[in-house]
Amino acid sequence: MENSDLPAAGATVSNVPEFSVSELSFALKREIETAFPRVRVRGEISQPSFPRSGHCYFRLKDENAVIDGVAWKGTIPRLGIKIEEGLEVIATGKLTTYAGSSRYQIIVDRLELAGEGALLKLLEDRRKKLQAEGLFDFDRKRELPFLPEVIGVVTSPSGAVIRDILHRLADRFPRHVLVWPVAVQGEKAAAEVAAAIAGFNRLSAGGKVPRPDVLIVARGGGSLEDLWAFNEEIVVRAAAASEIPLISAVGHETDTTLIDFASDRRAPTPTAAAEMAVPVRADLVTETLDYAKRLAGGMTRLLREQAMELAGLARGLGDPRRLIEERQQRLDVSGERLKLATDQLVGRLGRELSAARLIKPELVIAGKDSELRAQDKALTRAMDRFKSDTLQKITRRSDRLDQLGERLKRHSSDLLQNGQRRIDQAVKLLESYSFHSVLNRGFALVRDQDGQPVLAAVGMSTGQTISIEFADGRVGARVTEGAGGTPKPAPSPVPRRRDGGGNQGSLL
Repeated sequence: MENSDLPAAGATVSNVPEFSVSELSFALKREIETAFPRVRVRGEISQPSFPRSGHCYFRLKDENAVIDGVAWKGTIPRLGIKIEEGLEVIATGKLTTYAGSSRYQIIVDRLELAGEGALLKLLEDRRKKLQAEGLFDFDRKRELPFLPEVIGVVTSPSGAVIRDILHRLADRFPRHVLVWPVAVQGEKAAAEVAAAIAGFNRLSAGGKVPRPDVLIVARGGGSLEDLWAFNEEIVVRAAAASEIPLISAVGHETDTTLIDFASDRRAPTPTAAAEMAVPVRADLVTETLDYAKRLAGGMTRLLREQAMELAGLARGLGDPRRLIEERQQRLDVSGERLKLATDQLVGRLGRELSAARLIKPELVIAGKDSELRAQDKALTRAMDRFKSDTLQKITRRSDRLDQLGERLKRHSSDLLQNGQRRIDQAVKLLESYSFHSVLNRGFALVRDQDGQPVLAAVGMSTGQTISIEFADGRVGARVTEGAGGTPKPAPSPVPRRRDGGGNQGSLL
């Protein structure tokens, strides 16, 4: 009887289970994902690629092995680090396999720079790149306004930084402050800070929201990782492109970020940034009052001196009022005399008319009237001539007075300048005559116990107390060996000329 269940001749009997390729791949996938649900892998990023799907494929390698890595499109913005060739990182994620090519790979959901050395290398490479583009050039820096009306602050609204800035501004010079709240740490920090700087610059002057005159980007201290948002290119480029002068106040005095190089001024602390932004109001008021007092005092002294000189010069001139009054008095006297002469003339002519034989009264009257009219015209011309001469004399005297006033101003200015030059010459001459200038050249002045200068060794006795004066002080001494003899009388001083010329005279 033939049994069909028996193996054919030559067949190998084995108890190893049989799998299809897909079954084996999925079994390996489950085993690896179960054994390594979450891992942290340290390595160097190599061959990163970004296809149109938005995912990122790369390799992590060290000196002995390579593992594939994948970052999905939705995960990349949350990584916080830009995937670049040669970057040493610590990748955290889930280990799995890709059945299509029989490879195992890590699906990354978090990236960290591997140590501070890697951060510093990335920072230095980025600094050199931006510097080569000219973003840190000194020619791009703008001067800060002396007294801004509006100050824009980009910082966290809940931290101590904004309170320190507002408190310092209130102490020095209160100003209108606009705060643009942003995150200063984390994944969104760089984008929010760059958007805040650009937003302040988009404000128009005279709009509903006032445009700041100066910007302060501030954050408290922290580690290199905490301050990393201010090293991102988007923040540095926004600071360099800002049309409003910008003060960087990120971290403490020892912390340095790339925004410090792109800003117009770097402050060691946020409080120092507020001090850079505004002057001290009390100092400005005190300085202004001091200038006002000095100006008022100088003007008062100048006017007093000018008035004294003008009064001295005016004493040599005639009083214009007196001259006018004299001319008015003479005019009054001439008017009285004219009236009296007219009355006398009328009386005389009346008497002559009475004594004359009247043949035709109309002719006599007409003749006298013509004569009287002629005399009146002559009198009027004389009066006009007299008035014209008087006015011309007054005008000439007034012009003369104006000329003397101008000469007075010029002479007073020359007197002041000459006096100042003479004082300066006298000061220099006095300094040249002083014996202290001689002591400064290394000489010494010896005085006896009475304080009188010793001009010669003759006459000094052993044991006598003396004092020696140098440029920087005086010391006491005692004579150990006398020269003996009789001291020579000191030469009589040469009288000095009052004008500063002639011989210089004795040094002492």
